[in-house]
Amino acid sequence: MNAAEPRSASTQRPAPGEVTVVDPAMVKRAVSAAALGNAMEWFDFGVYSYIAVTLGHVFFPSGNPTAQLLSTFGAFAAAFLVRPIGGMVFGPLGDRIGRQKVLAITMIMMAVGTFAIGLIPSYATIGVGAPILLLVARLVQGFSTGGEYGGASTFIAEYAPDKKRGFLGSWLEFGTLAGYVGGAGLVTLMTALLSTEDLNSWGWRIPFLIAGPMGIIGLYLRMRLEETPAFAQLEKEAHAKEKERRAAEKRIGIREMVFGQWRAMLLCVGLVLVFNVTDYMLLSYMPSYLTSELKYDETHGLLVVLGVMVVMMVVQPFAGKLSDRFGRRPVIAAGCLGFLVLSIPALLLIRQGSLVAIALGMAALGLLLVCFTSSMPSALPALFPTKVRYGSLSIGFNISVSLFGGTTPLVVTALIGATGNKMMPAYYMMAAAVIGGIAVLLMSESAGKPLPGSPPAVETEQEARELAGATTGH
Repeated sequence: MNAAEPRSASTQRPAPGEVTVVDPAMVKRAVSAAALGNAMEWFDFGVYSYIAVTLGHVFFPSGNPTAQLLSTFGAFAAAFLVRPIGGMVFGPLGDRIGRQKVLAITMIMMAVGTFAIGLIPSYATIGVGAPILLLVARLVQGFSTGGEYGGASTFIAEYAPDKKRGFLGSWLEFGTLAGYVGGAGLVTLMTALLSTEDLNSWGWRIPFLIAGPMGIIGLYLRMRLEETPAFAQLEKEAHAKEKERRAAEKRIGIREMVFGQWRAMLLCVGLVLVFNVTDYMLLSYMPSYLTSELKYDETHGLLVVLGVMVVMMVVQPFAGKLSDRFGRRPVIAAGCLGFLVLSIPALLLIRQGSLVAIALGMAALGLLLVCFTSSMPSALPALFPTKVRYGSLSIGFNISVSLFGGTTPLVVTALIGATGNKMMPAYYMMAAAVIGGIAVLLMSESAGKPLPGSPPAVETEQEARELAGATTGH
């Protein structure tokens, strides 16, 4: 058995004592490639989120600011409706032509969609055509993103040694946070340097137009990572088993991916629900909440969120290590319990309005969110066996994100508009925490264990010999 053989390349039951020894250098390259793509895609999403108030003025009729914001987040949510379709298209495509190629395609589509938004004329210029074109661009973004997370998280999980899957998987969401920080930082800079008139007139276009050349640079870097001799040799050695795996997976339909894994699918939907509702609430909705609902200064609000994300990035890898040491379930359960207990106090702090109070409230929510961002990339792939992992995870993840995560800004804005209760964000996060908590209680612990359908994976030959000896009783 080759030391660098990918466990995803095999669909056969491993022989007793069979152990995969991973190549640390290859694992680092694989993690870097996946995280880089995630960062690029979420830079694009981040830009849209943080400049949502301005986009409402540009693309929708003037009048009610809440209606403008609601329309903007409606276009934001529409992209999530096509994510399951993207997952169903890109998942099988990834099995046929390779995961890395598909991840490159999705990144290109995201960059093109974002760049196109920067070229769309305003509502004042072309009328109803402006929001229609915005919606089309958002649908392109959403379709491309449908093939990203499932493939990237599965890719890392299948290459990682069992004892470090949480730590290595945490870098995927580190890439997400880095993309958000890049998007938020750029929007904050533009907001600080430009007047409101200039921002509404032409300044808002700059972050979107930057996505074009950034996409080209990101694609170049990822292709460089893929074209290393180690990756080329890996593909050559795995070719025979890849043919067997693909032939087997072609016989697996959507019905088996969903209904054949119904329990794991329900757990996936519940875990992704709490993960994404809290994620989009904090990172996408709160900047607009501070500005539109609490009338807080836009620049200061963005700076606070930017600071929270930087803190999350610092904590992220350490939390990933905690999930390896203590388990995914305790870490995710701590996040659910924290959101259930602390959502109301945190939002009350934020509503106080002072910079310190807002920073403390946002930081509390951010640290709780790290419980999910650090653990989910390793916990979710472990729900499914190898033969259906990519497809089942992509379908379950994107359905949950489409129904609950991406709609969070739209639903919460509508609830506040209907009830006048500005505590709705806290209540919404608490409800999500209850559902996530139930999923945690029903899921099995996967930390330190092989992925279902895969042999054990270790870092050294010595560990392999020890594990093989323990397995055979010697």
